[in-house]
Amino acid sequence: MNRRTFLASSPFVVSAFSEPVTRWLVNPTEPLSSPSGRITVDRSHIQELREAADSARLWDSRFGGAAWKSHSLTAYLYERVTPLLDGRYSENDGRDLFSVTAEMARLAGWTAFDAGQHQVAQRHFIQALRLAKAGSDVHLGSYVLSTMAMQALMRGFTSQAIDMAQGAYERVPTADPRVLGFAKLIEARAHARQRDARAAASCLATAERLQERGVAEGVGERPWIEFFSRQRIVTDATEIFRDLGHPRATFSWHALGSMPGDAYARSRGIRLSVLATAYAQSGELEHSLRLGGESLRLFGRLQSIRGLDYLKIYTESLAPWRREPVVVAYLKDVRDLAGQLAKAA
Repeated sequence: MNRRTFLASSPFVVSAFSEPVTRWLVNPTEPLSSPSGRITVDRSHIQELREAADSARLWDSRFGGAAWKSHSLTAYLYERVTPLLDGRYSENDGRDLFSVTAEMARLAGWTAFDAGQHQVAQRHFIQALRLAKAGSDVHLGSYVLSTMAMQALMRGFTSQAIDMAQGAYERVPTADPRVLGFAKLIEARAHARQRDARAAASCLATAERLQERGVAEGVGERPWIEFFSRQRIVTDATEIFRDLGHPRATFSWHALGSMPGDAYARSRGIRLSVLATAYAQSGELEHSLRLGGESLRLFGRLQSIRGLDYLKIYTESLAPWRREPVVVAYLKDVRDLAGQLAKAA
């Protein structure tokens, strides 16, 4: 397969993260600036933004970042939210305003990431980290940094991903345990990409403990981290052991949790591609291609460029059968989808 076909439409520059990450690590909070605008921000504005964030999060999970409604989030940020940031507000409302705006900026970055617009995603993530700092929301700041680490990981910068994930975990040890657990989960995935099985297993075990602790302590008021469940750990664990080349462990982890449903269509496509790769690693071509075909159709429906990254890993596992007619046909279907998404980007 031509690697260029799978690369994002806009390049990822890992060095762009260096300065904002360093600033956050030095001090993840800051004093709130004095408001001076004409608009008076109150709780109704905060509630509106939270509802908009909830809607965008659900839409992205079900339909992917390339969907028109996901793109509209950026316009909403500039047209509706930016004037509020320049408004007048109490300290409590100001903190909440900056926090929910940071959450929305992170979501805008995530949808851009899914759509293959990596520089756009980076700009949103950097802004989200800055807004979380302005809101003194260390929980959200840590989560944003872990998301940035995930983007670096998916673009092949595993060492930088490990550094950022470790920073997200170590800088705010009193953060929500689910936030800290997510950081360790991303670190585990980065270690797996480096084929460091011991470090990956250690981080995965820590993520499990923190997730269990989060459940015991209650969900609190952070809906943006509620996705970090036992199911999410199972999903990521299958990827970890796929990357380590341990298909039996991949199957064992898959058996511990159900396949994601329609509300998490992208996660379902990812799990299918991971299982397809594991079956290829086990030498079971027929079963592998069946799952790979389901994954391809799902990513095609979602128009997810990020899904192509998973299909690329899968197609590499098909190398032993690259001359088989069924494999040749499958690879052509993947190339066709990549071409369609490139034109639409």
